[in-house]
Amino acid sequence: MQKVELSKAIEALQNGDIVVYPTDTLYAFGVDIYNKDAVKKVFEVKKRPLDNPLPVAVSNLVDIEKIAFVSDIARDLAEYFLPGPLTMILNKKSVILDVVTGGLDNVAVRIPDNDVALELLSRYGPITVTSANVHGKEVPDIISDIKMQFNSGDVAVYLDYGKLNGLPSTIVDMTVGKPRIVRDGAITKEEIFDVIEHG
Repeated sequence: MQKVELSKAIEALQNGDIVVYPTDTLYAFGVDIYNKDAVKKVFEVKKRPLDNPLPVAVSNLVDIEKIAFVSDIARDLAEYFLPGPLTMILNKKSVILDVVTGGLDNVAVRIPDNDVALELLSRYGPITVTSANVHGKEVPDIISDIKMQFNSGDVAVYLDYGKLNGLPSTIVDMTVGKPRIVRDGAITKEEIFDVIEHG
């Protein structure tokens, strides 16, 4: 990935535009989570219902703690599985806009295990990490197919990392008494609970 492209992506995020970037699972729509208009643009372009929260990607555990409350169990999971295909639902801090979380008191957070994503996130900060597709449609695994779902002005920058076909991330709700698997994914339930029980 050329530095020029990454710089263009960072500039686009600063301007409130949408960037498509690679993760360890699929391509994602990224916008600045603190820019309300940019977040609304994601919902519009994806045709995603406003009450369907957007997950957030960060580059490290410190950044997770800036936007959400991290329990000891959540920290154990983060230290063991992240970066990687794990999304944790945590109680959000007030810095997170309601539009990001669909008005809910929690936020879904992950650290993608992809060098382009990690560099983008470490240089810019938290951005959305929702799949790069029209809501309800299949998620394409190559940039050319993603472009076919959208208008030319919808996305400012595409960071092409070739074909991506990783399994979806496993989503774990950490806001309840006992952590609960919300979506099965690349990390198995057994692996999750082995870490929870043994630390």
